[in-house]
Amino acid sequence: ADFLSRIFFMSTWVKSGPPVCFWISGFFFTQAFLTGVKQNMARAYKVPIDKVMWNYNLQSPNVLPSVKENMWHNALSSPSKGCFVYGLFIQGARWDESRLGISESLPKILFEEMPVIHMDPVPLHEDKTPAMHYACPVYKESARKGVLSTTGHSSNHVMDIALPVLNEHVLKGDPSKYWIRRGVALLTQLDD
Repeated sequence: ADFLSRIFFMSTWVKSGPPVCFWISGFFFTQAFLTGVKQNMARAYKVPIDKVMWNYNLQSPNVLPSVKENMWHNALSSPSKGCFVYGLFIQGARWDESRLGISESLPKILFEEMPVIHMDPVPLHEDKTPAMHYACPVYKESARKGVLSTTGHSSNHVMDIALPVLNEHVLKGDPSKYWIRRGVALLTQLDD
């Protein structure tokens, strides 16, 4: 099913232009796409690419159904810079929309779909990453291992996404320790 969805995603992109929201799970080499988004911003704003970082803005979960129905025509409009992505699943925690942070998983739920994320490339001096965040690793699959490819990238680890942490989950001043101990990660696809 994913194979046919990828073909549809790529062929529609070629015919109709880029979507408003990208299915991040549909990319074979996700890092190349993300580098391209950063390069577009760096060129447009005349900033060296090594002085650009990501800010992550999670959208309302109410937007996700319209995006999944149609990546080109939905409740979002194309951002002025960066991109909207969907298709990530969180393991070991959940996104708590009411509190705007990651929270404990609900009972018997191993994976939860994340809302649409605006991946906003910004110059380092304009960074708005919250101080209380967990640098959540993003993997292509649930096996948290990979080999380095000839490009120097892992075959499985894509990047880390800064997710806001609630005060109750801060251990000894470290907002990440609680979630590291639980092995929380984002996945671009599930094993089923």
